Amino acid sequence: MARVPEARRVRDALENAVVDGRYRPGERLDPVQLEREFGCSRTPVREALQALERSGLVQIRPKQGTYVTELSVHELAERFEVMAELEGMAARLSARRIERSALDELEDALKECAQHARAGDADPYYYANARFHGIVYDACGNAYLSDQAHALKRALQPYRRLQLRVPDRMRRSLAEHREIADAIATGDAERAENAARDHVLVQVKEFSQLVRTWRHLTEQPPVGTG
Repeated sequence: MARVPEARRVRDALENAVVDGRYRPGERLDPVQLEREFGCSRTPVREALQALERSGLVQIRPKQGTYVTELSVHELAERFEVMAELEGMAARLSARRIERSALDELEDALKECAQHARAGDADPYYYANARFHGIVYDACGNAYLSDQAHALKRALQPYRRLQLRVPDRMRRSLAEHREIADAIATGDAERAENAARDHVLVQVKEFSQLVRTWRHLTEQPPVGTG
């Protein structure tokens, strides 16, 4: 198995720590403390924080430090709604324009998702899932749409990863992926659009459970306090 790059290891661990509530919205992150926590040098920590800033999970403020981003429930819901429309549009165009090589890549990503879903591995499933969606974006034949979809997907990454912890979500997500892939492969643009949009909107419908999980985790006192 390939070794996970140090910056990605730190980024994933930090992302999980934020999602799990160990670092709360608005909290300042101390790079020196993070170096000690993850047993690494300054460079991987800096690269990880920069990646998390690009995804919108943290904010790096000049001369002030790095802080966990605070997003309201309303702001998150709005972003998921926009993501659903971008996903639907990308799938519709991909059904018309996708090339054979991209279809093969889509099938490979789907098989990888299935493997991780069977194993119950949420994080590896998320990355295979991200690959699946990225292929759809890139196959749509519209560079601007692809760029916008990738950017918003990065911003929602930690929340979509948290959403995969909802019971039975990976299995249902995989079935939704299968529907999207089949529609694209058969050139059914309307079906592809609806399937891709619904795939994200179902996350909005489950959003109340996601938010309850988030609030429960973030409102817990830090370990060792109280």
